[in-house]
Amino acid sequence: MKYGPPYTLTPAILILVAEISEIIGRYNLLAEQNPAPRLRRENRIRTIHASLAIENNTLTLEQVTAVIEGKRVLGHPREIQEVRNAFATYEALDTWNPGTEEDLLAAHDLLMRGLVDETGRYRSGGVGIFQGKQLVHMPPPADRVPTLMADLLGWLKETTEHPLVSSCVFHYEFEFIHPFSDGNGRMGRLWQTLILRTWKPLFTYLPVETVIHDRQAEYYRVLAGADQRADATSFIEFMLRALLDAAREVIATDQVTDQVALLLNAIETGELGSQNLMKVLGAPSPVPRAARHSAIA
Repeated sequence: MKYGPPYTLTPAILILVAEISEIIGRYNLLAEQNPAPRLRRENRIRTIHASLAIENNTLTLEQVTAVIEGKRVLGHPREIQEVRNAFATYEALDTWNPGTEEDLLAAHDLLMRGLVDETGRYRSGGVGIFQGKQLVHMPPPADRVPTLMADLLGWLKETTEHPLVSSCVFHYEFEFIHPFSDGNGRMGRLWQTLILRTWKPLFTYLPVETVIHDRQAEYYRVLAGADQRADATSFIEFMLRALLDAAREVIATDQVTDQVALLLNAIETGELGSQNLMKVLGAPSPVPRAARHSAIA
């Protein structure tokens, strides 16, 4: 019998998938007309900062930006190494296949290099997930991890589910298995991004990590609830809402950025007459006063 993760396609999930797909379709059209590479780079930096902040990295967004730009930063060496590793990993995202174990292990090696001893291979011992002193999740024994991951990757390669759904399912199952000694949270979020990026390249730059960081307590609560029910449905709904909010944020920010860029260009070129300004901003030109009077008469 083929492996099948436990979840249910609820009406809420179907509605969220439709809403996200519609927004992504609109954004792709906008991006083709007005590409914003600077904004995409900023979103990637925000993604890296948020992903590491979830894992208790204390560097600020400004410090993370400085590290990525090769500047010297006053901070803990491990935290600086985490930023460098994360940036290198996201830069390599386009080279990996989400259904390939070899690529999954290579990504973990790059993400955690110099931070833990077991990089690029599954954990050799047991682990527990704690909140404070309370054990909230006991992942499967280490000797079961290779089989469980093979089943999960096999399901991912063969599933006919929409990528928005399959990526959420993979994320939840990955965290449940907890296949590595460290870096599981980062890897789970990274691999969901990779699955979505394979569907729509825009997701390479969508700041999902930022949305999750803002809802971190709820993220862990939903994960724990899904564990208790042995069902990923609630986690899928949570992640889709996060994706929807991230998509809305990007398209709204990108539209504002494009208008600001057009306005600055108008200022630089001296095109500040009302008609020219309306033209460069894509707004209808005002009707001359005389023409309005003629129309009224």
